[in-house]
Amino acid sequence: MLNLPKNKKIILFDGVCNLCNSAIQFVIKHDKNDVFRFVAIQSELGQEILKYIGINPTNIDSIVLYEPGISYYYKSTAAIEIARSLGGFFHFGTVFKIIPTGIRNHLYDYIAKNRYKWYGKKESCMIPTKELKNKFL
Repeated sequence: MLNLPKNKKIILFDGVCNLCNSAIQFVIKHDKNDVFRFVAIQSELGQEILKYIGINPTNIDSIVLYEPGISYYYKSTAAIEIARSLGGFFHFGTVFKIIPTGIRNHLYDYIAKNRYKWYGKKESCMIPTKELKNKFL
């Protein structure tokens, strides 16, 4: 894990999920301070990172925010931390921390369970454009 950028937060996401890909495009558009890098969970590096931080890669049904050498977050807490890191208006998303984690994650799990049915999925992971290639690890 030595080759990961130490000054970037890494978002691991489901690369075939249309909802997840839309969320990643949203983060890219609003990441004015170039805080994030992205890795599909299905990729070799995504699997390696999950194993390194102690998350079973076969049971992951969530977005993961990994800050190399610092911490990691998943499910609703990852989404809140991503919003906080985007800053500006999105920082108000941290208000959801007042809701107990169990309740937030229950709602998160419900959406995650139905995301393919509601939003569909791709046959393969998204391939970033030339302009965005440096944001993907």
